[in-house]
Amino acid sequence: MTYKLSAVIEREDPWYVALCPELGVASQGETLEKALANLEEAVTLYLETADPSEIHLPSHPPFLTTLDVAT
Repeated sequence: MTYKLSAVIEREDPWYVALCPELGVASQGETLEKALANLEEAVTLYLETADPSEIHLPSHPPFLTTLDVAT
């Protein structure tokens, strides 16, 4: 089965921290590419080992955008 999931990656010097918000699974890496690869591995392991009752996926991935706030 193939899942369409989100990845949010933030820079936290000296690492990149990656999060899959739908599952609450996180990982990290020294580069953006490594953080994403590590997150994919962590999500795969989670999906392979979790009890089906623990997996609650939304019908659509979250919508991510930016906003400008003036202060």
